[in-house]
Amino acid sequence: MSAPRKETLAEGVELWLGDCLEVLPTQPIFDLCLTDPPYGIGADKAASKNNGKWGWTYYGETDWDGERPSKSLFELILSRSKTQIIWGGNYFTDHLPPSMQWLVWDKGQRDFSLADCEFAWTSQNKAARVFDFPRALALKDGKQHPTQKPIELFSWCLDQVPKVKTVCDPFLGSGTSAISCMRRGLSFVGIERHEPYFDIACRRIEAALKQPDMFIEPPKPIKQEALQL
Repeated sequence: MSAPRKETLAEGVELWLGDCLEVLPTQPIFDLCLTDPPYGIGADKAASKNNGKWGWTYYGETDWDGERPSKSLFELILSRSKTQIIWGGNYFTDHLPPSMQWLVWDKGQRDFSLADCEFAWTSQNKAARVFDFPRALALKDGKQHPTQKPIELFSWCLDQVPKVKTVCDPFLGSGTSAISCMRRGLSFVGIERHEPYFDIACRRIEAALKQPDMFIEPPKPIKQEALQL
């Protein structure tokens, strides 16, 4: 893979095209890591085989879900952020420590071909919480990634960590985490290794930047007080 490439879309909003194992060690310590890693279940292959069937939609072949992130990558995430919310946490229980707080997205539909709900592991010693948000409403964001989460879901995640100012997402995908953060004026760094999804994220975020909330202060510049590992 070529050297990482940075795109600064706005002050306090940085996106990197590259491997998070290379980029994340060069970044400062973030208040929150909010991310949705690949689960290693071959969702990209399932989508290509079942396009239009049982709720699957095919968005192009990139082989992004071929394997799970390594334990060392999760250790890196935990070392570079103060708090973590990691979707698909049920796939990584052997890589993450036990946690009191799990977040649940209830999709409001039962006995569908896909999951009724999804789980996020968090590092917080707080009560577990459930977010009710229908699958149909999630599609209104304009889904462009097989496992794209709703903007409202990630905004709710930010509610669980109310004092954060800086957020990172090492698996940016189509950029939902960035849009949720921009709507709150939070500084954000996103990393994505697959160029097709990186380009989609850039377009979605640029479109969101053209519709700012006048009552929200824009993100602050990201301080590059990086600990070189």
